[in-house]
Amino acid sequence: MDGTADSENDPQGPFGHPLFNDPKARALSRVGVVDIGSNSVRLVVFDGAARSPAYFYNEKLMCALGAGMSETGRLNPEGRARALQALKRFQALAEGMSLPPLSVVATAAVREATDGPQFREDVLRETGLRIWVIGGEEEARLSAQGVLLGWPGSYGLVCDIGGSSMELAEIADGRVGRRISSNLGPLKLRDLTGGYKGRDAHIRDTMAQLAQHMGPQRDRLFLVGGSWRAIARVDMYRRGYPLHVLHEYRMDKKSVSQTLKFIKASDLEELRQACGVSSARMELVPFASEVLKRLVQSFKPKDIAISSYGIREGLLYEQMPQELRDRDPLIEACRFAEAKDARLPGFGKKLFHFVAPLFSSTDAARLRLIKAACLLHDVSWRAHPDYRAETCFDNATRANLGGLKHSERVFLGLALLHRYKNKREGTRFEDLEGLLTDKATLEAEVLGKALRFGSMLWMSDASTDGTAIEWKPRKKVLRLKLTKASVPLYGEVAEARFASLAASLGAETEVVVRR
Repeated sequence: MDGTADSENDPQGPFGHPLFNDPKARALSRVGVVDIGSNSVRLVVFDGAARSPAYFYNEKLMCALGAGMSETGRLNPEGRARALQALKRFQALAEGMSLPPLSVVATAAVREATDGPQFREDVLRETGLRIWVIGGEEEARLSAQGVLLGWPGSYGLVCDIGGSSMELAEIADGRVGRRISSNLGPLKLRDLTGGYKGRDAHIRDTMAQLAQHMGPQRDRLFLVGGSWRAIARVDMYRRGYPLHVLHEYRMDKKSVSQTLKFIKASDLEELRQACGVSSARMELVPFASEVLKRLVQSFKPKDIAISSYGIREGLLYEQMPQELRDRDPLIEACRFAEAKDARLPGFGKKLFHFVAPLFSSTDAARLRLIKAACLLHDVSWRAHPDYRAETCFDNATRANLGGLKHSERVFLGLALLHRYKNKREGTRFEDLEGLLTDKATLEAEVLGKALRFGSMLWMSDASTDGTAIEWKPRKKVLRLKLTKASVPLYGEVAEARFASLAASLGAETEVVVRR
C-alpha cells in the first residue's frame, strides 16, 4: 500500500523502533511494588516493559495503620497486625511469581509513628522485606511522577491525599517542581478535636500555608488517592455519567461544589452502596470533602482530573530509562498489544499509510488516535465473530490505556467497533454517544470502515504495493487504485466494504487499475 511518509527513522515517532523488547525495558517486566499507606496496604505487579504498564496483579487491604495516631502516637495495633499478615502474603505471592525483590515504601503513618521502626524490624524479620520510609516531599515527588507516567509533558498541580497526609507537587515540561506535605489526611482530621468548626479552621489555616509555599497554580489539578477517587465516583453517580473509568475523569469547580453538597445531604450508607465504595473509604469521604472544598477555593484550577496513577506508578517511572519515559504511553501500549496479539504484527503501520489520505487535514491529537486504531485493529481476532465488535469497543473504552481522555476512549472504541461492524445501533456505544460530538462520531465511523476495508488487502506485500485510496472531498469522490497483483483481492466482500466506506463519506466511488 502507498501512503504518506512517516517517522520511520525517528525513534520517538509512532512507528519508530519499539522499546518493549529493549533489554532496558524488558528489565521492567514483572516489577512488584508495595505501598504501605496510612489507610491501605497494596501490592501491584506491573508489566512495565511497555510505556503504558499493564497491571499484572493488584491487591489491596484496608488496614487503617494511621487510625488513632493523633491520640496515641503509635500505629493502630489491629491495623499493624493486619498489615504484617498482608505483607507475608505479598512476599509469598512474589516468590510464587518469581519476581525480583519487591520495592516496599511506607508513607506518613509509619514515618510518624513512635513504633514505626519496630514495625519495620518485625516486617524484615518475618518476611525479609525492607521497607523504604519516604518523607513527605519525596512522597509528593513520586506521586507527581506517577501522573507523568500517564500524562507525559503535562502541567499543573498534583494533589495526593492519603490517610494521614496530603501532598502537593507542581509539574511542568515533564519535570516535578515545588512540592510540600501537610497533615490534611482524613484519618487525622477525623481525630481532630473541636468538631466541624475546629476542622474547618485547621484546614483553612493549613491550606493558606500550602498556597503561600506553592504560589499561584491556575492550571490543571490532578487528584491522586482513594478518597479523591471515591468522591469522583459520587460525582459520576450524581451526574449519571455513563463511563465508569476513573482515570482521566474530569470535573470542574461547579461540579465539585455540587457533589460536595450532594454528599453532605446524602445517607452515606445508601450512597456507598450505590457508588460501590468500601465502608472504610466512605467513612473518610466527608473529611476529604472538607479538604477538597478548600483546595479548589484556594488554587482555583482551570479544570480537575482524576489520576489512578500515583506513588506506585511513580516508583515504576523512577526505574524507566529516559528514552522510555519520553514515549507516548498510548502508542507504545498499542504497539505492544499488536506485537503480542495481532495475526500480522507490523501491518498496523501499512494500514495507517493506507487510510491516511482520508485524514489529510486532521490535527495531531486526532491523528494520534488514528495511529492507535490502526495498531489495535486486529488484536481481538480471537473473540467470537458475533462479539468481536463489542470486545474491541470494551477494550478501548475500559482497558488500562494511558494518555486518553474519556472522549478519546470512546472515539477509539467506536472506530474499532466499526472495524468489525457496519452499524452501531444496539451496541454499547449507544450508552456513551453523548461523550462524542456528531462530527467526531462520523470521523470514528469513517476510520472504522476504512480499517474494515483496508484489512481485506493484507495478504502480502507484493500484492498490495501500489494499492492506495484517494479522497477528493470537494468533488465527493473516493478513488481506489489497484495494481494488477491486487485486483484478485478486490472481491465481492471487499467491494461491499469499499461502498460502505464511501457511503459514510457521502461519496461516489471510482476504481482504477494501475498499469
